[in-house]
Amino acid sequence: MRKDKNGNDEKHGNNVKKDDEKGSSHNSHISHDSHGAILPPRGDYQTLLSYQKSDLVYQITFRFCERFLKKNDRTIDQMVQAARSGKQNIVEGSKAATTSKEMEIKLTNVARASLEELLEDYRDFLKVRDLPIWDKDSKEALYVRKLGHKSPASYETYRNYMDTRPAEVIANIAICLIHQANYLLDQQLKRLEKDFLKDGGLRERMTRARLQARDEQRKEGRKG
Repeated sequence: MRKDKNGNDEKHGNNVKKDDEKGSSHNSHISHDSHGAILPPRGDYQTLLSYQKSDLVYQITFRFCERFLKKNDRTIDQMVQAARSGKQNIVEGSKAATTSKEMEIKLTNVARASLEELLEDYRDFLKVRDLPIWDKDSKEALYVRKLGHKSPASYETYRNYMDTRPAEVIANIAICLIHQANYLLDQQLKRLEKDFLKDGGLRERMTRARLQARDEQRKEGRKG
């Protein structure tokens, strides 16, 4: 279910500063004053932790494929495109958010699905080579989780590991980071769905605005 040009989300909803799989929540650009607006403002997608994590996963995946997979291996295109789809759909969802909450939710789901597919690719890489997959509570995974608390998420935090560690370590680091990104996207989706149920989409906001305008016109007419 690899879609190169599909998408993703957030009201941008709650993003999580503690990005381990059980993290706590953090409001990364929610517009609290937007409830009465027909076109609520949106923040910069680059401030979203889900985007930062997804971009980091893309950069690691691109370099991983260049280093450890043969040039004619079709898995390269599959992994790179899945990683790219994860981050690009977050961008497109953020842009679509102003006019279509439904599209924002749809694109966020596509981003989530793309990263899940990439996660399985990394697991397969390790399994077919009889290499271990770190347990989530292993000391290695906990260390990567600790690195993930740095904000903003940056490739520079991991560059030394990417340049010096073997494929087994880098694949496991990527798996940890994908789990973090997926957790953040799950939180975004929950918030988006909650907001959609509460405020509706553009059509509902326009209807409310028209009704409110008519009500105000009637009140003005009575005063006159």
